[in-house]
Amino acid sequence: MNQGKYVFAQIVEFLPQRIFDKFVLQYDGNKYVKHFTCWNQLLCMVFGQLTTRDSLRDLIVAINAHSGKSYHLGFGKIVTLSNLAKANLSRNSKIFEEFAYHLIAIARKDRTTDDFQVKGQVYAFDSTTIDLCLSVFWWAKFRKYKGGIKLHTLFDINTQIPAFVHITPASVHDVNAMDALLFETNAYYILDRGYVDYTRLYRITQHSATFVVRAKSNLKFNRMYSRKHDKSTGVKSDQVGKLSGYYVSKEYPAKLRRVKFYDIETERTFVFLTNNLELTAEQVAFLYKNRWQVELFFKWIKQHLKIKAFWGTSENAVRIQVYSAIIAYCIVAIVGAKLKIKRSTYEILQVLGISLLDKTPVKELFINMNYNDVKEPFDNQLSLSLF
Repeated sequence: MNQGKYVFAQIVEFLPQRIFDKFVLQYDGNKYVKHFTCWNQLLCMVFGQLTTRDSLRDLIVAINAHSGKSYHLGFGKIVTLSNLAKANLSRNSKIFEEFAYHLIAIARKDRTTDDFQVKGQVYAFDSTTIDLCLSVFWWAKFRKYKGGIKLHTLFDINTQIPAFVHITPASVHDVNAMDALLFETNAYYILDRGYVDYTRLYRITQHSATFVVRAKSNLKFNRMYSRKHDKSTGVKSDQVGKLSGYYVSKEYPAKLRRVKFYDIETERTFVFLTNNLELTAEQVAFLYKNRWQVELFFKWIKQHLKIKAFWGTSENAVRIQVYSAIIAYCIVAIVGAKLKIKRSTYEILQVLGISLLDKTPVKELFINMNYNDVKEPFDNQLSLSLF
């Protein structure tokens, strides 16, 4: 079926072009465009992500080196540094944002499993800061002589796909990004202690959802009663009570649960707060351990997809590149799920990245090959055991 098609062209077939065209029409992306369309722009950006180009000029050199294949790869007739840079500067980044969320929905649906210990939607919410040169990225002021942006990410633990990505200047506090979330009933939200804001946490409770957050050291907690627990599991205490401070008790008037847990591997004691009175204390600790998966995602995407070395200096260009990275990540996940490739996302990306201009059917790239020597730059299983 794919005989004669480049691997990149085979991957592109997993992208719903009609949906992308709908967003282009909505935001007038192709207005006054004769040759280099938004679709051509998207494929160039994704190609650059999958081949880990270091700069826009580097991407153009790679594309022009194979100019005879541009039509078959979907890049259009002519791709120059100026028209790609101009497109990233002027075309609405919302086109790429909306399309990224459409692919996220597809990827999450394709990768849903029932293997996770706690049933239901489990999310980890955290942010990562990407430093920028203030003299070049003037719009992203962070400190006096430093610029940066933050990627606030709601990560679906079950599918390993980011469900929501919110881009802000690095100066925006993490807590404020919680206001952009739409909480799902009966879902679980895992948060670090930087997100301890009782007004916002109470909003999660009002949506009949669960939160697990690491408590701050100045917690004022009035114990009402203690729950039975097995100390051999590392649980040191499991208490139900209310906040005792004057202001915080008004911000969060309902009952809370405080779980103290000793992690034998790190030899550290952690205190968690949750509004869920049904989970066991061990499950509360297990949920928080899985918060680390969003950190793994940040490391993975920074190392393997180009979002640290930006190909444009305007805010619009930066947003397009970030969402192009998310789109590339989702493509890899979707290809793996649709073709039932029993390899990690890292392995799939590594193989595809060096095979985009081959004419081998994609699935054949992963048959009868030994991947024992292909290792993640960090061990997922080891990291999940750490807080």
